Amino acid sequence: MTQAPSPFVFHQGTAPLLISMPHAGTHVPPPIADSLTAEARQVPDTDWHMPLLYDFAKAMGASILVATHSRYVVDLNRPPNGESLYPGQSVTGLCPVDTFADTPLYADARQSVEAAEVVRRRDAYWQPYHGQLRAELDRLQATHGRAVLWDAHSIRSVLPRFFEGKLPDLNLGTVDGTSCDAALAQQLLQIAQTAPGHTAVLNGRFKGGYITRHYGQPARNIHAVQLEMTQCSYMQEALPFDYLPERAERIQPTLQRMLQAALDFARA
Repeated sequence: MTQAPSPFVFHQGTAPLLISMPHAGTHVPPPIADSLTAEARQVPDTDWHMPLLYDFAKAMGASILVATHSRYVVDLNRPPNGESLYPGQSVTGLCPVDTFADTPLYADARQSVEAAEVVRRRDAYWQPYHGQLRAELDRLQATHGRAVLWDAHSIRSVLPRFFEGKLPDLNLGTVDGTSCDAALAQQLLQIAQTAPGHTAVLNGRFKGGYITRHYGQPARNIHAVQLEMTQCSYMQEALPFDYLPERAERIQPTLQRMLQAALDFARA
Protein backbone atom coordinates (compact mmCIF):
# COMPACT_ATOMS: atom_id res chain seq x y z
CA MET A 1 0.00 0.00 0.00
CA THR A 2 1.34 3.44 -0.94
CA GLN A 3 1.92 5.60 2.10
CA ALA A 4 -0.06 8.84 2.14
CA PRO A 5 2.08 12.00 1.94
CA SER A 6 2.41 14.35 4.88
CA PRO A 7 0.10 17.39 4.70
CA PHE A 8 2.91 19.64 3.43
CA VAL A 9 6.47 19.83 2.19
CA PHE A 10 8.58 22.52 3.85
CA HIS A 11 11.92 24.07 2.96
CA GLN A 12 13.40 26.39 5.58
CA GLY A 13 15.37 29.26 4.10
CA THR A 14 17.62 31.95 5.51
CA ALA A 15 15.85 35.12 4.31
CA PRO A 16 12.84 36.93 5.84
CA LEU A 17 10.49 35.64 3.13
CA LEU A 18 8.01 32.75 3.29
CA ILE A 19 6.28 31.54 0.12
CA SER A 20 3.07 29.63 0.78
CA MET A 21 1.49 27.38 -1.89
CA PRO A 22 -1.75 26.14 -0.32
CA HIS A 23 -3.44 24.93 -3.51
CA ALA A 24 -0.52 23.17 -5.23
CA GLY A 25 -1.39 19.73 -3.84
CA THR A 26 -2.95 16.98 -5.94
CA HIS A 27 -3.24 14.05 -3.51
CA VAL A 28 -6.73 12.84 -2.65
CA PRO A 29 -6.90 9.98 -0.11
CA PRO A 30 -8.49 6.88 -1.68
CA PRO A 31 -11.65 6.87 0.47
CA ILE A 32 -12.41 10.40 -0.75
CA ALA A 33 -11.23 9.82 -4.32
CA ASP A 34 -13.49 6.79 -4.65
CA SER A 35 -16.53 9.00 -4.06
CA LEU A 36 -15.56 11.71 -6.59
CA THR A 37 -16.74 12.07 -10.16
CA ALA A 38 -14.37 11.17 -12.99
CA GLU A 39 -13.91 14.89 -13.68
CA ALA A 40 -13.08 15.69 -10.06
CA ARG A 41 -10.49 12.90 -9.86
CA GLN A 42 -8.48 14.91 -12.40
CA VAL A 43 -8.32 17.71 -9.76
CA PRO A 44 -8.65 20.40 -12.47
CA ASP A 45 -8.77 23.30 -10.01
CA THR A 46 -5.23 22.72 -8.76
CA ASP A 47 -2.71 25.58 -8.73
CA TRP A 48 -0.53 23.51 -11.01
CA HIS A 49 3.29 23.54 -11.10
CA MET A 50 3.76 26.25 -8.46
CA PRO A 51 7.03 24.81 -7.07
CA LEU A 52 8.45 24.60 -10.59
CA LEU A 53 7.36 28.12 -11.48
CA TYR A 54 9.02 29.47 -8.31
CA ASP A 55 12.07 27.20 -8.50
CA PHE A 56 14.38 30.23 -8.34
CA ALA A 57 13.14 31.20 -4.86
CA LYS A 58 15.31 28.78 -2.87
CA ALA A 59 18.43 30.48 -4.22
CA MET A 60 17.02 33.77 -2.91
CA GLY A 61 16.91 32.27 0.59
CA ALA A 62 13.12 31.99 0.80
CA SER A 63 11.34 29.49 3.00
CA ILE A 64 8.76 27.55 0.98
CA LEU A 65 5.65 25.76 2.27
CA VAL A 66 3.79 23.56 -0.24
CA ALA A 67 0.54 21.68 0.36
CA THR A 68 0.43 18.07 -0.80
CA HIS A 69 -3.32 17.40 -0.66
CA SER A 70 -5.86 18.73 -3.12
CA ARG A 71 -8.10 21.66 -2.26
CA TYR A 72 -10.94 19.19 -2.87
CA VAL A 73 -9.96 17.49 0.40
CA VAL A 74 -9.83 20.73 2.39
CA ASP A 75 -9.17 24.28 1.26
CA LEU A 76 -6.23 25.68 3.20
CA ASN A 77 -7.08 29.24 2.15
CA ARG A 78 -10.52 29.22 3.81
CA PRO A 79 -11.31 30.07 7.43
CA PRO A 80 -11.56 27.03 9.71
CA ASN A 81 -15.23 27.83 10.40
CA GLY A 82 -15.99 27.85 6.67
CA GLU A 83 -17.38 31.38 6.48
CA SER A 84 -17.31 33.13 3.09
CA LEU A 85 -14.50 35.58 2.40
CA TYR A 86 -16.48 37.20 -0.42
CA PRO A 87 -20.06 37.56 0.84
CA GLY A 88 -22.60 37.68 -1.96
CA GLN A 89 -20.21 36.18 -4.50
CA SER A 90 -19.97 32.58 -5.66
CA VAL A 91 -17.21 30.75 -3.77
CA THR A 92 -16.13 27.21 -2.95
CA GLY A 93 -16.06 26.12 0.68
CA LEU A 94 -13.68 24.72 3.29
CA CYS A 95 -14.56 21.20 2.16
CA PRO A 96 -15.86 21.86 -1.36
CA VAL A 97 -18.69 19.98 -3.03
CA ASP A 98 -18.39 21.58 -6.47
CA THR A 99 -15.73 22.49 -9.02
CA PHE A 100 -14.84 25.92 -10.36
CA ALA A 101 -17.00 25.01 -13.35
CA ASP A 102 -19.94 24.60 -10.91
CA THR A 103 -20.20 20.85 -11.46
CA PRO A 104 -20.51 18.34 -8.58
CA LEU A 105 -17.34 16.98 -7.02
CA TYR A 106 -19.07 13.89 -5.68
CA ALA A 107 -20.77 11.22 -7.74
CA ASP A 108 -23.81 11.40 -5.45
CA ALA A 109 -23.98 15.20 -5.98
CA ARG A 110 -24.03 15.81 -2.22
CA GLN A 111 -24.68 19.36 -1.11
CA SER A 112 -22.30 19.28 1.85
CA VAL A 113 -19.65 17.23 3.60
CA GLU A 114 -20.78 15.80 6.94
CA ALA A 115 -19.76 17.92 9.92
CA ALA A 116 -17.69 15.17 11.54
CA GLU A 117 -15.79 14.63 8.29
CA VAL A 118 -15.11 18.37 8.00
CA VAL A 119 -13.61 18.32 11.51
CA ARG A 120 -11.52 15.25 10.66
CA ARG A 121 -10.08 16.83 7.51
CA ARG A 122 -9.48 20.14 9.25
CA ASP A 123 -7.54 18.42 12.03
CA ALA A 124 -5.61 16.11 9.70
CA TYR A 125 -4.66 18.52 6.89
CA TRP A 126 -5.65 22.14 7.54
CA GLN A 127 -4.24 22.48 11.05
CA PRO A 128 -0.75 21.06 10.33
CA TYR A 129 -0.26 23.40 7.37
CA HIS A 130 -1.31 26.44 9.34
CA GLY A 131 0.71 25.36 12.36
CA GLN A 132 3.84 25.27 10.20
CA LEU A 133 2.96 28.57 8.53
CA ARG A 134 2.48 30.30 11.89
CA ALA A 135 5.66 28.86 13.36
CA GLU A 136 7.81 29.87 10.40
CA LEU A 137 6.44 33.41 10.22
CA ASP A 138 7.07 33.85 13.94
CA ARG A 139 10.61 32.50 13.53
CA LEU A 140 11.34 34.85 10.64
CA GLN A 141 9.92 37.84 12.47
CA ALA A 142 11.90 37.03 15.60
CA THR A 143 15.12 36.43 13.64
CA HIS A 144 14.96 39.34 11.20
CA GLY A 145 12.61 41.83 12.85
CA ARG A 146 10.33 41.83 9.80
CA ALA A 147 8.91 39.13 7.52
CA VAL A 148 7.00 38.97 4.25
CA LEU A 149 4.52 36.21 3.45
CA TRP A 150 3.94 35.61 -0.26
CA ASP A 151 0.83 33.50 -0.90
CA ALA A 152 1.30 32.00 -4.37
CA HIS A 153 -1.73 30.98 -6.44
CA SER A 154 -2.82 30.43 -10.02
CA ILE A 155 -6.18 30.04 -11.74
CA ARG A 156 -7.67 29.59 -15.20
CA SER A 157 -7.91 32.92 -16.96
CA VAL A 158 -11.58 32.52 -17.88
CA LEU A 159 -13.99 31.30 -15.19
CA PRO A 160 -17.50 32.74 -15.59
CA ARG A 161 -18.53 31.47 -12.16
CA PHE A 162 -16.12 33.86 -10.45
CA PHE A 163 -15.53 36.79 -12.81
CA GLU A 164 -16.55 38.20 -16.17
CA GLY A 165 -14.28 38.05 -19.20
CA LYS A 166 -10.59 37.30 -18.88
CA LEU A 167 -8.81 37.84 -15.59
CA PRO A 168 -5.74 40.13 -15.47
CA ASP A 169 -2.58 38.02 -15.46
CA LEU A 170 -1.07 39.22 -12.18
CA ASN A 171 -3.63 39.82 -9.42
CA LEU A 172 -1.97 41.22 -6.31
CA GLY A 173 -4.04 41.24 -3.14
CA THR A 174 -3.38 42.99 0.15
CA VAL A 175 -6.95 42.96 1.47
CA ASP A 176 -7.48 46.58 0.42
CA GLY A 177 -4.19 47.63 1.99
CA THR A 178 -4.64 46.04 5.42
CA SER A 179 -2.26 43.07 5.14
CA CYS A 180 0.84 44.81 3.78
CA ASP A 181 2.72 48.10 3.80
CA ALA A 182 1.16 50.40 1.20
CA ALA A 183 4.47 51.49 -0.32
CA LEU A 184 5.55 47.87 -0.83
CA ALA A 185 2.20 47.03 -2.43
CA GLN A 186 2.55 49.91 -4.89
CA GLN A 187 6.10 48.91 -5.71
CA LEU A 188 4.96 45.34 -6.42
CA LEU A 189 2.17 46.62 -8.65
CA GLN A 190 4.58 48.81 -10.60
CA ILE A 191 6.86 45.83 -11.20
CA ALA A 192 3.92 43.65 -12.25
CA GLN A 193 2.73 46.31 -14.68
CA THR A 194 6.07 46.19 -16.49
CA ALA A 195 5.76 42.48 -17.32
CA PRO A 196 5.90 42.30 -21.13
CA GLY A 197 2.64 41.10 -22.62
CA HIS A 198 0.91 40.73 -19.25
CA THR A 199 -1.66 42.73 -17.32
CA ALA A 200 -1.75 43.46 -13.60
CA VAL A 201 -4.08 44.77 -10.90
CA LEU A 202 -3.96 45.41 -7.14
CA ASN A 203 -6.93 44.42 -4.96
CA GLY A 204 -9.19 43.62 -7.90
CA ARG A 205 -11.35 40.47 -7.95
CA PHE A 206 -8.86 38.63 -5.72
CA LYS A 207 -7.95 40.69 -2.65
CA GLY A 208 -6.46 37.84 -0.66
CA GLY A 209 -7.87 34.75 1.00
CA TYR A 210 -7.78 33.56 4.59
CA ILE A 211 -3.99 33.22 4.66
CA THR A 212 -3.36 36.80 3.56
CA ARG A 213 -6.09 38.17 5.82
CA HIS A 214 -5.17 36.17 8.91
CA TYR A 215 -1.38 36.36 8.85
CA GLY A 216 -0.81 39.80 7.40
CA GLN A 217 -0.15 41.94 10.48
CA PRO A 218 1.84 45.02 9.51
CA ALA A 219 1.73 46.29 13.10
CA ARG A 220 3.71 43.15 14.05
CA ASN A 221 6.07 43.61 11.10
CA ILE A 222 4.55 40.66 9.22
CA HIS A 223 3.38 41.71 5.76
CA ALA A 224 1.31 39.41 3.55
CA VAL A 225 0.67 39.57 -0.19
CA GLN A 226 -1.34 37.21 -2.37
CA LEU A 227 -0.52 36.76 -6.04
CA GLU A 228 -3.19 35.06 -8.14
CA MET A 229 -1.73 34.40 -11.60
CA THR A 230 -3.50 33.35 -14.76
CA GLN A 231 -2.40 29.86 -15.65
CA CYS A 232 -2.09 30.77 -19.32
CA SER A 233 0.96 32.78 -18.25
CA TYR A 234 2.97 29.60 -17.77
CA MET A 235 1.00 26.43 -18.59
CA GLN A 236 -1.85 24.78 -20.49
CA GLU A 237 -5.16 25.63 -18.86
CA ALA A 238 -6.85 22.38 -19.96
CA LEU A 239 -5.91 18.72 -19.70
CA PRO A 240 -3.19 17.55 -19.51
CA PHE A 241 -2.28 20.82 -17.75
CA ASP A 242 1.28 20.78 -19.06
CA TYR A 243 3.91 23.23 -17.87
CA LEU A 244 5.10 25.42 -20.77
CA PRO A 245 8.76 26.32 -20.07
CA GLU A 246 9.12 28.99 -22.74
CA ARG A 247 6.00 30.77 -21.56
CA ALA A 248 7.00 30.43 -17.90
CA GLU A 249 10.45 31.86 -18.60
CA ARG A 250 8.82 35.07 -19.85
CA ILE A 251 7.03 35.72 -16.55
CA GLN A 252 9.63 34.37 -14.08
CA PRO A 253 11.88 37.46 -14.23
CA THR A 254 8.91 39.58 -13.12
CA LEU A 255 8.14 37.16 -10.30
CA GLN A 256 11.76 37.27 -9.21
CA ARG A 257 11.80 41.08 -9.25
CA MET A 258 8.69 41.20 -7.09
CA LEU A 259 10.11 38.74 -4.59
CA GLN A 260 13.38 40.67 -4.51
CA ALA A 261 11.45 43.86 -3.76
CA ALA A 262 9.68 42.05 -0.92
CA LEU A 263 13.02 40.85 0.42
CA ASP A 264 14.58 44.30 0.18
CA PHE A 265 11.62 45.70 2.10
CA ALA A 266 11.93 43.04 4.80
CA ARG A 267 15.63 43.74 5.19
CA ALA A 268 15.34 47.53 5.21
